[in-house]
Amino acid sequence: MKKLGFLFPGQGSQYVGMGQSLYDEYSVARETFEEAEDALGFDLKTLCFTGSMDELTLTANAQPAILTVSIAAFRVLMQELKLAPSLVAGHSLGEFSALVSTGALAFSDAVKIVRQRGILMQEAVAPGTGAMLAVVGSHEREVDEVCQKASTAGVSVGIANYNSSEQLVISGHTPALEKAEEELNRRGIKTIRLKVGFPFHTNLMRSAAGKFREELERYDYGRFQWPVLSNVTATPYADRRYILSNLTSQMARPVQWHRSVQYMLNQGVNHFIEIGPKTVLRNLMAGITSTAHSFAFEHPSTLELLRNADIESKPDGLGLVTSCIAIAVSTQNRNWNNDEYEQGVVVPYKELQNLREQLITTGTEPTLEQMQQALDKLKSIFATKLTPTELRAERFEQIFSNTHTRELFPAFQVS
Repeated sequence: MKKLGFLFPGQGSQYVGMGQSLYDEYSVARETFEEAEDALGFDLKTLCFTGSMDELTLTANAQPAILTVSIAAFRVLMQELKLAPSLVAGHSLGEFSALVSTGALAFSDAVKIVRQRGILMQEAVAPGTGAMLAVVGSHEREVDEVCQKASTAGVSVGIANYNSSEQLVISGHTPALEKAEEELNRRGIKTIRLKVGFPFHTNLMRSAAGKFREELERYDYGRFQWPVLSNVTATPYADRRYILSNLTSQMARPVQWHRSVQYMLNQGVNHFIEIGPKTVLRNLMAGITSTAHSFAFEHPSTLELLRNADIESKPDGLGLVTSCIAIAVSTQNRNWNNDEYEQGVVVPYKELQNLREQLITTGTEPTLEQMQQALDKLKSIFATKLTPTELRAERFEQIFSNTHTRELFPAFQVS
C-alpha cells in the first residue's frame, strides 16, 4: 500500500511571485491570503507577488509569507485530491505549517506566531553578526571538527541543520563561520552562503527562545488529525502538550531533518509531497533515499501530475480492524470489576481477533458494516476500561488518519 508523507519548507524558499498562481486560480487560496492579512494587519499579497526580494527576505516577513503560501497550497491540494498523509514534517519554520495542516494550530494564530518568531530572531543578534552556510559533500564528523577549531571563547560556529547525507548547514558568529568556510574550501569541500542574515538553530538564539515561549503560551492548541514530526526529536509529537517545549527548543537547537525523513521511511512512507514554495526539500531527498517517490506542489499545473501518479489515499479496512486490536491492548484499564471486564473487554477483543483472522484467511477486504462493528467493539472496550473521552477521540482520530477511512464514517460518534 502507498503511504504518503507531507513535507513543508522553511525559510530560504521564498521568492517574489510565490503563491500568485494559486491565488489567481483558487478561491480557497485567496481566502487563505485574506485570513493571513486580517491576522497580520498588512498587505501580504503585494509582499509575496510583486514586492522586493530584500523586503521579502527579512526574517519577520519571510516566515509568515512562506507559511501562508504553504497553507494555501495545502488547502488547494486537499480540496482537489483526496489525500490523507501517514506522517507530516516541516523543516524549521515548516514545522508550523505541519502543525496547521494537522489541526493542532489555527492558521490565523500561526501567522502571528511566526511573525513574532521572526522579529525575535532578528532582535537576538545585531545584523551581520551571524550567518549560515550550507556544506555539501562532507561528513558530519569532519564538519564538526572544523567548526570546533574555528570557534573561540568569544565567537562560535556549529552544525545547525542535518539535512541529508550530502548536506549540512553550519551557523554562528560571522568571524567563526568565515574561518570555518575558509578551512572547508581549502579541503576542497563545497560551501554555499544561505540567504539568511542570522545564526538560527544555535545557542545565539537562546535568549530569543525564552521570549518566544512566552508568545507561544498565549495561544490554544488542538488535537492532531495525523502525526507530525518534531525537528528536535525527529519523532512524532506524543501529545499537544509538547508543542510549547518543542517549538521553543527548536529555535536554538539543530534541525534533525535527515533523521526525520529516515523515520518516515522506516515507517513505510514511500511517497512524499513537498507543499509550498520551491523544491528545496524534494531536492534534499536525493541525499537521503533513492527508492521513495517525491513530488512538489505549489502551482496548479502540478495537480494533473499528482493525479496521474495515483497517490490518492485508498481506505485500508484491514488496517482499521488491526488498529482497533492494537489500541484495545495498549489502552490502560481503570476498571477492576472482573465481570464487566470479561463482557466489555475480553469478549469484544476476541471477536475483533476472529474478524481479522477471517479476513486474512479469505483474503477479503472488510465491508463497511464489518468496519463499523470493529469500531463499536473498540467503543465497548473504551467504555469498560473507563478511558477518558479526550483520549478516546485521539485514538479514533489516529485510526481514521492512519487507515484513510475518515470519510467513510462522517457521522461517527466517539461514545
